[in-house]
Amino acid sequence: MADLASRSLPLAGFHGGSATVRLEAAPPAERLSLRVRPEDVGALSGALGLDLPTKPKTSVSANGRTALWLGPDEWLVIGDVNGGLMQAAANSGTPHSAVDVSHRNTAILVSGPGAANAINAGCPQDLSLKAFPVGACSRTIFGKVEIVLLRTAEDAFRVEVWRSFSDYAFGLLSEGARDASAAV
Repeated sequence: MADLASRSLPLAGFHGGSATVRLEAAPPAERLSLRVRPEDVGALSGALGLDLPTKPKTSVSANGRTALWLGPDEWLVIGDVNGGLMQAAANSGTPHSAVDVSHRNTAILVSGPGAANAINAGCPQDLSLKAFPVGACSRTIFGKVEIVLLRTAEDAFRVEVWRSFSDYAFGLLSEGARDASAAV
């Protein structure tokens, strides 16, 4: 019997933070980079089981899936592992582009009263609740890397990052968490 290669999870065993910030690797997820024309959003939404958001900086969650608006015709859809995102998109019967980016990305969960300050250690975006409410998302920068940021609660965020930059992002978030704790 031949040996099969197995992919190790990025950030396996990583956790940290400070007195005001908790950092942890998100569980594995299925991810789809999706592009579709505006007139076909409805058909694709029906196939995926959630309404793709059409307003900037918004997200929608339903049926174990979350769709993040990244541009006028672009979304990142995150779902449970082996949740059938690609098959659901293929069953839509509408022209679209869907790329499985599950192994490209990983996510870091940042929570606690200092979460926004920890992220702002490397991200210039205004993360006040007024400017970036619960459910808001954006593609932005964090230090020297591109991330997709989703606010999941008043004091919690999901930081989507390419796995090749995940150690760097986690390290910078750890520094930001220490600074956020010292500022309280």
